[in-house]
Amino acid sequence: MDFSLTMDQEILRDTVRKFAENEIRPVADELDKNETFSYETMAKMAEMGLFGIFVAEEYGGQEMDYVSYIIATEEIARVDGSHAATVAAENSLGIGPLYYFGNEEQKRKYLPALCRGETLWGFGLTEANAGSDAGNAQTRAVLDGDEWVINGTKIFITNASTDITAGVTVLCRTGTRDDGKPELSCILVESGTPGYVAKPMHGKMMWRGSNTSELYFEDCRVPRENLLGEQGHGFHQMMQTLDGGRLSIGAMGMGGAQGCLDMALKYSQEREQFGRPIARFQAIAFKLADMAMQVDAARLLLYKACWLRDNNKPFSKEAAIAKLYCSEAMHLCADHAVQIHGGYGLMREYEVERFYRDQKLLEIGEGTSEVQRIVIARHLGAL
Repeated sequence: MDFSLTMDQEILRDTVRKFAENEIRPVADELDKNETFSYETMAKMAEMGLFGIFVAEEYGGQEMDYVSYIIATEEIARVDGSHAATVAAENSLGIGPLYYFGNEEQKRKYLPALCRGETLWGFGLTEANAGSDAGNAQTRAVLDGDEWVINGTKIFITNASTDITAGVTVLCRTGTRDDGKPELSCILVESGTPGYVAKPMHGKMMWRGSNTSELYFEDCRVPRENLLGEQGHGFHQMMQTLDGGRLSIGAMGMGGAQGCLDMALKYSQEREQFGRPIARFQAIAFKLADMAMQVDAARLLLYKACWLRDNNKPFSKEAAIAKLYCSEAMHLCADHAVQIHGGYGLMREYEVERFYRDQKLLEIGEGTSEVQRIVIARHLGAL
C-alpha cells in the first residue's frame, strides 16, 4: 500500500499551511473575541482557490481530488476552527448539493461565483426540533401554480447570513409518501427573496469567527424550477451531502488535534519546572505520545475514507468512522494540551483555550458522536 501524497498534494499542504500561519493566525484571536466574520481573509482564501476544490473546471472549480480538499481543510483547522468551518461548510454543504444534484442551468447560474469565493451558500437542514432527527423537518413547501410557497424556520446554518451569501438550499416537506412518511425535497432560495430572512446568531462558545444563522420563511415564494433534483429526493440528497460533509468535519478534528499537539509540544519544551523542560517529565511525555498516536490514527482513517470516495467506492461507513474518531481525537488532544499548559491554558492569550472551545462542535455538528455510532452499527448489521 502506498501512503505517500502526490507532489501536487504536498505543494498544496505547504502552501495552505504557510497561508494559515501568515494570514489567519495573526487575526484569529481578535475575530474570535469580537465574533467577527472576516471578509478580508475570506477573499484571500478565495484567491488561493479554496472554494470549489473538487468542482469541475467548466463550472469554475479547481477539479482536485477529495484528498486534496481534506488536506486544505486540515491545514486551516490546524490554525483556526472558524476559518476551517467557512471552507468546510461552503464546499461540502454549500457547493456540494448544487454541484451533485443541480441541473445544468442551476450549476451555471450559481457555481462560478461560489467557486471564486465571491458568494457563499448555506445548507438549511437543522431545525429547533429536528436535529439528529433531521427527517422530521417541519418546514413546508406547497406548490401554488408555478411557485413554491415556503413556511418554517432553520437554525445553526453556517455561511447563511453574510453580506455575500447568495442563498441557501432548504430541506422542506413537500407532501406525504405512500408509506405515510413525509416527502422531503430540497429547494433553492436566494437571499433577498420576499418572505425569507436570515439572521446571524451570537453568543456562541465555538467558531466565533464563522457565520452561523437562523433562517425564517413566511409565505416565501420561489419559482418552481428552484427545486433541486427530483421532488421527494431531499432525504437522499441530504444523506449523501452529510457523508461528504463528515469527511470535512473529520479534517477539522484531525487538523485541530495536530494544532493542539504542536502547541503542547512547543510549550512543554520551553516551560521549565524543577530545573528542566516539562517535556522531559514522563507524565507530560506520555501525554504527548498519546496525542501523536491519536493524530496519526485519525489521519489514516480519514485519508482512507477519502481514497474510497475518490475511487467511487462505498465510503459511508468509513466517513462515519473517520468523523467520529477525528472529532474525539481532538477532544483528547485539546484536553491534554490545556492540561500541559496548566493555568495558562485557561487564558485567552494562549491559543489552546480557543481550540478547547472549538473542539466541542465537532462531536455535535453533521451528526453527533452518538449518531455516528448508530450509522456504523447499521452498516455492521447490528441495528
